Amino acid sequence: MTIDLKKDSEMTPLIGLFVAMVEENFLRLTRSLEGVSPDELIYTGLSHDANSIAQLLKHLAYVDLNWVYRIKGDAMPLSVECAYGPMVDENGQLPKVENRTLEDLLSAYEYVLEQLKEECRKRTDAELQKTVAYEEGKTATIQWGIWHMADHSRYHQAHINQLRSWFKQERGIRCS
Repeated sequence: MTIDLKKDSEMTPLIGLFVAMVEENFLRLTRSLEGVSPDELIYTGLSHDANSIAQLLKHLAYVDLNWVYRIKGDAMPLSVECAYGPMVDENGQLPKVENRTLEDLLSAYEYVLEQLKEECRKRTDAELQKTVAYEEGKTATIQWGIWHMADHSRYHQAHINQLRSWFKQERGIRCS
C-alpha cells in the first residue's frame, strides 16, 4: 500500500499539495482522539496548568479560520469571531472551554477545513505568493499561511498526545 497526500482535483497542483498537508494533519488528529472521554477532553495535565485538548482544538480551529479570512481578503465577521474566538482570554491564556463535546469541537474544526478548501479552489498557484497581513506589522505569503496551518496542527498534536499519556498515567490506565 502506498501512502500519499490526497490532493483535491479541483485545486491547482501546488495549492492542492499545501491543502492536502492541512487535511492530512486534521485526519491524523481525529484518529489520535478516538476514545477521548469527556474528562480527558478537559484534562489539564499532571500539574493542572496545561491547556486541555478542548482548548487546543478550539485554538487550532480559530487560528486556521483567521488564515481562511486572510486568504479571502476579508475581515472575520463578528458573529464568526464570537463563535470561534477569542484567541486569548483577559490573562493572555487560551480561553477555558466548557460544555463542548469532542464531536462538536471536531465538527467546528472540520467546517474551517471545508472553508479553506472552498477558498483554495478559487485560487491559482501564482496567488500563493500574494502577501497578507499577519500579526501586528508583519505580512506573510498565502503559501506560508497554509503551510503554517499544517505545522501548527502537528505542533499541538504533540501536546495533545502528551496530555493523553499523562491522563492515562494519572489514572493507572495501561495499554493492552
